[in-house]
Amino acid sequence: MLQLYYWPTPNGHKITLFLEEAGLPYEIVPVDITKGDQFEPEFLKISPNNRMPALVDSEPSIGSGPISVFESGAILEYLADKTGEFLPAFGDPKRYETLQWLYWQMGGLGPMAGQNHHFNRYAPEKIAYAINRYVKETARLYGVLDKRLADREYVSGDSYTIADMASYPWIVAHEAQGQNLNDFPHLKKWFERIGAKASVKKAYEKGRAVSSGTSANMTDEARRILFGFEKPKGA
Repeated sequence: MLQLYYWPTPNGHKITLFLEEAGLPYEIVPVDITKGDQFEPEFLKISPNNRMPALVDSEPSIGSGPISVFESGAILEYLADKTGEFLPAFGDPKRYETLQWLYWQMGGLGPMAGQNHHFNRYAPEKIAYAINRYVKETARLYGVLDKRLADREYVSGDSYTIADMASYPWIVAHEAQGQNLNDFPHLKKWFERIGAKASVKKAYEKGRAVSSGTSANMTDEARRILFGFEKPKGA
């Protein structure tokens, strides 16, 4: 059985996109990052960076016992190797073409869009320089992806891979990032193509179910926990 320690953020969605597309059975263990669940000792045992998602595979195809994996890119790569899906096999040059775009998302699109979200939506004060910096860098990265998709349906070519699963959730909030998809026509077609997949719709439905009943407003306490690297008061 696969246990996914999860909250419906872009990085969390990456993993449910894979699991739903592959049709793998899994259990979601909610990690409410606005309440400080990511600081619980049991969670830190499998994710020492106090970040979700994290995955525990109690029936791995390698090793002799349960395997835990943290970092969304590593989880995608692990699941792809476990199932033999959505990542070409060793020896196929397309494998490295896929991985380089996975790492591009991990090192570029995710962190830059994340800073964009922070300064545009969550920072207690609006800093014009920071907002401008990250909106422009997000636009540059959208442009890189748009160019990549000019002559192919998916990031790695004709097939849906973990490179697409990694990037798609970071494009979902394009309006909040100050981006207009009409400025990136190839990216827009790709985004719509993936968004129409039944597995993607199901993954996002599960995310909404997990966070149902929680406040959409960023309270001072939630902000302190998320961005101050502190445990909740009284914990």
